[in-house]
Amino acid sequence: MEDAAAADRRAIHEELERARTTFHRLVDGASDADLRRGTEGTRWTNEQLLFHMLFGYILMRPLLTLLRIFGRLPPGVSRVFARLLDAGTKPFDVVNYLGPVGGARVLGRRRMGTAFDRVIAWLHRRLDAEREADLALAMHYPTRWDPFFQDVMTVADLYRYPTQHFDFHRRQLSLTGEGD
Repeated sequence: MEDAAAADRRAIHEELERARTTFHRLVDGASDADLRRGTEGTRWTNEQLLFHMLFGYILMRPLLTLLRIFGRLPPGVSRVFARLLDAGTKPFDVVNYLGPVGGARVLGRRRMGTAFDRVIAWLHRRLDAEREADLALAMHYPTRWDPFFQDVMTVADLYRYPTQHFDFHRRQLSLTGEGD
């Protein structure tokens, strides 16, 4: 059992590093014109979508905190919470769209890269510090908010979430040359 947990942690660490390396390659290889260009299948520019991809990792801190709280309560509590969040999908979608519009403008390409490095380093440290029992904590999630939220997710599942989100949106970028 410990070997499987160690292998899973190792796989998550590798996914995080792959995403970090890819993010830098995308941002560093993009021209200003690339960053201003629209994406495939979203209303964002490439720069805004890159911020959104970063934000999926930034959200891990509050998502892990919520899971640690709700994971220790009866499952019905997180089920009700998730259903309430699902009911608020329309306002969430507006905030989810507008956040990257402003976030990309505030951070810009260089600070996005630095922020990505910091959040990945934090996730590596946090994952290494996780106890096995905590990796198994679970709660219900608002499945209408994101296609990668499952009805019930564990802490271990949650560590994989931002890279699934990253990989999905990576295919929507319309960067040319080195960035793509």
